[in-house]
Amino acid sequence: MNTLGDQNSQQRNNQGMLNRIDLLRTFLVAYETQNFREAAIRLSISPQVVTRAVKELEGHLGELLFHRSTRSVQPSDFCERFVPHARQALQGVDALFAAAMLAKDEPVQGLVRIAAPTMQGRRFVMPLLERLALQHPGLCFDLRLSDQVIDAVAQRIDVGVRAGRLGDSRFVARTVSVFSLRIVAAPSLLKRIGPVESVASLNALPTAQLINRNTGRPWPWRLNREREILPALPAFVSDDAQAVCDAVLAGMGIAQLAGVLVADHLRGGAMQEVLPETAPKPWPLSVYRVQRQPVPARIRLVYEALLEGLREVES
Repeated sequence: MNTLGDQNSQQRNNQGMLNRIDLLRTFLVAYETQNFREAAIRLSISPQVVTRAVKELEGHLGELLFHRSTRSVQPSDFCERFVPHARQALQGVDALFAAAMLAKDEPVQGLVRIAAPTMQGRRFVMPLLERLALQHPGLCFDLRLSDQVIDAVAQRIDVGVRAGRLGDSRFVARTVSVFSLRIVAAPSLLKRIGPVESVASLNALPTAQLINRNTGRPWPWRLNREREILPALPAFVSDDAQAVCDAVLAGMGIAQLAGVLVADHLRGGAMQEVLPETAPKPWPLSVYRVQRQPVPARIRLVYEALLEGLREVES
């Protein structure tokens, strides 16, 4: 565990590295001009700052860099040997930043790791990624679909979609839509068993239930007013939401499923909503990114594409 002292020491080391780069720049200008006043004018600082910088660098190196008198400044033998190394070091630093600036003008490319719930991932995220792949052939996607809450940092996720509360305040997140839950049944089943008149009557009716893969037990059905139930007579169980949806379409049982999975079936008449007045308040559907700043172009591109593509999606 890092202590406060360790953190302060690291900060001092980081600051020292920045200072040493400045010291090298000041030293090289002083060497080129061999006049501290002229060096100060070029650097827009005072001659005293140039003098202090040279003295500090000499202290770090343990060698004299300039022979100084009231009339002249002359490089020492050590200074002449040190100058090529100082120039090479600064050129390396400048090259790093120059490469980064050039990369901004290059095509967006590289790997982006994405996490999403299974249904939203297949139905909405995949088509968005397919379009991005056509527009930016250099992009590579690693898509992880799971209905469980994952550790985005441990799994090195760059961008994610989540239904429900986003617990980690370190992430940059925006709510784009909602995730609803609906109790549904096939018209053929309702014709056979009659109308469903109350929540209590579900205990005597055939149901299709989705298994929580973490616990191995069925997910409880969420209702309004923070209520939960688990009907007593499952006729079909599965750990795959699409399989449960197929069972409902086949008339095998009543189920509570995500709105994104059943919306088209409800519109087309293949399903009917049961007890709609008991539906719970929809959960938020959010898009998040793990990295705050700076954000690489490839990650920002995918993040903004998901924000736009999932906005107002019926979930």
